[in-house]
Amino acid sequence: MVDYLEPNRLEDTAADSVATNLGELAEVEGNLAQLRQQFSALPQDASDFDRSELTLEIARSLQILSKGSEAWPLARQTVEVFIGAEAWEQAADAYNILYQTSEPGFLSALGQGVWLGVTYPIDPELTIELLSHVVDDTPDDSDGGAVAAATASFIADVRTEEGSERERMVFFTQQLLGKVARRHSDVENEQQFKYWIEKLELDQPDKFLVRLRNIVDVLVQDDWWFDRETLQSQLPEH
Repeated sequence: MVDYLEPNRLEDTAADSVATNLGELAEVEGNLAQLRQQFSALPQDASDFDRSELTLEIARSLQILSKGSEAWPLARQTVEVFIGAEAWEQAADAYNILYQTSEPGFLSALGQGVWLGVTYPIDPELTIELLSHVVDDTPDDSDGGAVAAATASFIADVRTEEGSERERMVFFTQQLLGKVARRHSDVENEQQFKYWIEKLELDQPDKFLVRLRNIVDVLVQDDWWFDRETLQSQLPEH
């Protein structure tokens, strides 16, 4: 009797999942309509920054709805405004949305978002998300995923305060690093993991952060949308 009923249970579960997804998409559609109304209602003297914040939220909704070709130009136009306002977190968020559209130039957007997320003390969760995209977009046998995962773990360690959020991010980044170790070198136990970390120098931030810079250069090529050298020269250590 149980075996006979099981297919129906599976069908019910699948139907529930589809209904949930459709409900979530309908919610995003409704939110998108509200955002567009809010944008239309902005006063003529609204600042470029305020307009860009709403524009980015519209782009986010479009990206979630798999309308990348519509989301791209909207998110793209906000980048210069946020960079000009030194709103590094909003700019990195825009780059994250641009990457997720998978439109031409999405890898360049990812590289620039990673650069901002690591260079400036923005929300560590956003920086970690950007770095996890690098893991997703690098071959299994490439050291690039390992460097990105190690950097994510480093960010979780140095930028988060004690508490449940820190525990969650540290756990996630450790799981990410373990995943990369398995796919990169078939690492299966703690001893192998420790050897792998030491071999790739993933326990030395002064080394893997330099390697991350090279990965960013490969992603972006010559397609920088801001003057990286100028921003570097304005950093406190200069």
